[in-house]
Amino acid sequence: MSKNKKKKSFALKIRNYFITGIVVLIPIGFTLYLSKFLITISTKLIPSSLNPNTYLQYSIPGLEILLTVIFITIIGGLSLSFLGKKFLQIIDDLFKRIPILRTIYSAIGQMTESFTSSNKNEKSVVLVEYPRKGSWAVGFATKENQGEIKNKTNKDLINVFVPTTPNPTSGFLLMFPKDEVIYLNMNFEEASKFIVSAGTSNPKS
Repeated sequence: MSKNKKKKSFALKIRNYFITGIVVLIPIGFTLYLSKFLITISTKLIPSSLNPNTYLQYSIPGLEILLTVIFITIIGGLSLSFLGKKFLQIIDDLFKRIPILRTIYSAIGQMTESFTSSNKNEKSVVLVEYPRKGSWAVGFATKENQGEIKNKTNKDLINVFVPTTPNPTSGFLLMFPKDEVIYLNMNFEEASKFIVSAGTSNPKS
């Protein structure tokens, strides 16, 4: 009997080790795969004349992403200066005067400001019943609906973007009555992590 118990105990340990190995390796493997995918995409998107690896003797993987992050950070810093604000205002006015571009530019600008708002009093992460009653989804309240849609429905509607898992860049624009939208205390980063992780990352209440 003792030998059978030892065999079962050993088999149970091996099984636990295997499951633990899977749990450890899946996030590491997914992160490495995603990193490789981003590096491959970045090399294709950046023209060879602007790619720093073109001028190096040896290609450095991910150099394009690193330089892009540095470039964006520098632009962000310059935009906070007096001259930077004036320059951005000129660019803003220019885009808003071009018929087709102004629609895209304004929409993306409003969406970005809504998601990255630093005002802690403005809660944007919401809980809604979707796609059916009793089934819940985490989304982002973008704006209170105004204009024709509100007039036609005679309801106070909230525009909610419900992202997909694990790719939160795609999703659905849905309109819910204000009393059916539950505002959550979690911030944008916590909600995004929750969605990307398929619900395995539970934000603190």
